[in-house]
Amino acid sequence: MLSDIIGPVMVGPSSSHTAGAAKLGRLARRVWNDEVSKVDIYLRGSFAATYWGHGTDKALVGGLLGFLPHDERIKDALNIARERGMEYRFFAENIDGAHPNSVRFVLYGNDRTMEVVGASLGGGVVELQEIDGFRLSLKGDLAALVTFHVDRPGVLATVTGLLAKHDVNIATMHLYRQGRGGKAAMVIEIDGDLKQEAKEELQRSHPALMRVIFIPLAEGDLI
Repeated sequence: MLSDIIGPVMVGPSSSHTAGAAKLGRLARRVWNDEVSKVDIYLRGSFAATYWGHGTDKALVGGLLGFLPHDERIKDALNIARERGMEYRFFAENIDGAHPNSVRFVLYGNDRTMEVVGASLGGGVVELQEIDGFRLSLKGDLAALVTFHVDRPGVLATVTGLLAKHDVNIATMHLYRQGRGGKAAMVIEIDGDLKQEAKEELQRSHPALMRVIFIPLAEGDLI
């Protein structure tokens, strides 16, 4: 990737605190899969200590609005958010073991809430680390499926078989569980989109599946 050589194209001043923050906001928006109307943003580590100097607050909100890291509107993202009716609040929190450049989003809207934790790893690279308290890892470079299910035989085969049926190619796949027979998750990055028919079929494909989140690739994101 070009960013591996010369760094990300961005509104400065920092690849971690600005470009990474904007990417984290965009990734949270993709996981939410809707316009963000209300959000509480909990800053951790150096994000909390220096956000005012690096424009991290503007970058996070800009990302939640859908702005790319190089979008000049990031400089005025807080005002633009208010004009569009987005409610946002910032807090600082100290979490043992948290990445020093990390943030927790709590998103509200349409009778639902979602909590997303992510970290800016440096050079504009980001990682989604939790969804609703379940630890996992997702970089966001591709469209993805995240399943939450009970750790039972056959879930993996059912999901991958259904993707094959709909001619969806799997790029990467990672499995997570909180204990044998307990809560589990799969993160499956895919090439291309997933049709609505496949999404609906996935939701009811196995009795152990509790929830399936489809994370689309947003326009302008790298493939």
